[in-house]
Amino acid sequence: MDRANAILRKADPILARAAWRLIPLMILMYVASFLDRVNIGFAALQMNQDLGFSPQVYGFGAGIFFWGYFLFEVPSNLMLEKVGARLWMCRIMVTWGLLSMATAFVTGPVSFFAVRFLLGAAEAGLYPGMILYMTYWFPQATRARFIALFLAAVPLSNVIGAPLSGWLLGIEGTLRGWQNMLLIEGIPSVLLGIAVLWWLPDSPRVAKWLTAEEKDIIAARLAEDQKADAQIGTVHGFWEMLKDKRVWILMIPDFSIVIGLYALGLWMPQMVKEMGFTNIETGWLVALAYFTAIASMMLLGLSSDRKGERAGHVAFAAVAGAAGLMGAALLRDPVLVIASFCLAASGIYGALAVFWTLPTALLRGTAAAAGLALINSFANLGGFFGPSITGWLKQLTGDYVLGLEVMAGMLCLAAVSVLLIGRAFFPRAWAAA
Repeated sequence: MDRANAILRKADPILARAAWRLIPLMILMYVASFLDRVNIGFAALQMNQDLGFSPQVYGFGAGIFFWGYFLFEVPSNLMLEKVGARLWMCRIMVTWGLLSMATAFVTGPVSFFAVRFLLGAAEAGLYPGMILYMTYWFPQATRARFIALFLAAVPLSNVIGAPLSGWLLGIEGTLRGWQNMLLIEGIPSVLLGIAVLWWLPDSPRVAKWLTAEEKDIIAARLAEDQKADAQIGTVHGFWEMLKDKRVWILMIPDFSIVIGLYALGLWMPQMVKEMGFTNIETGWLVALAYFTAIASMMLLGLSSDRKGERAGHVAFAAVAGAAGLMGAALLRDPVLVIASFCLAASGIYGALAVFWTLPTALLRGTAAAAGLALINSFANLGGFFGPSITGWLKQLTGDYVLGLEVMAGMLCLAAVSVLLIGRAFFPRAWAAA
């Protein structure tokens, strides 16, 4: 115990320094990633009319991204483990940046569907790859706060991207505003992909800014986690991972959170615009919702680490997100609707940040590379079904009420599945997570 405490005291400042070196770059990478997958929500404010897209066509095209993501997620993460994070992240970012820019030149449903599918295939592996990469550096006891810090990139991309996209829509010239927006917002991904080659070490062992002693301390601190592996029942091999029921059950709450996340992200700009706001006003109001989400993620991550509790934090945040979606569906005053969107975004993103401490507590090595990707790939099909169902129900009913209510129900399922399924079937793993 004394040795463990000594390692902990020595490791904490080193890990804090590593976080400041790595996570800002990772945040920029994921900001660019998320901006390039959801800026289609702002492009739709002009694109749908220009190209004659119905709500159903737009919803399907926005969501088909996730089928490409689904099919290539596991192979991509296995390649990352094989060739290293530096090279593989460069490949992911450059290819998706170019495809995001190519979206500016779609001419109809077929080309729109094709480019969105290829964009998903190109980006596959970034998110679970970054979660896997964090397990190379940060022990389980501190992981919620660092995952939350990294995932703050998602709402941050909207805080930055929403007003930026709203402004870029007004730039008209040879191309329409939505085309200029897609071209301009794809450039940072390509540049960051090239920068990763110099800034992102594959592991602590090859980080030039760590001394040999600091590398040994990080390795010793991570080794302390392995002592709890027998109690938790961790999984190491690929086939062992595929046969473990826990991996498949974890998809239920993740899918239920993600379906609401993308329904909100890809339709909120249009919902806000329809309340009578301009494109620029819509951008700032959407940004406000995501700004509150950043604060929520940070607070929940810190609280979860300090209390050593995961499932209750995920469930609480998911229920809060459901309440926000119900408020947006049922209230009519624009101020109250925007406040409801703020609550929905805070709950959804807070739940997602703490959720990822659960699979990282159970999976190691190749099982982690494949298992994190497998969970994320299935869950991210929610990114297809959320926008598609919302668009279909909008076309069927003429408003967003039923779609928002369905998404609220999915967040309630996330809360129930984390509490009942997790604690009933895997109490030791949940307690140790």
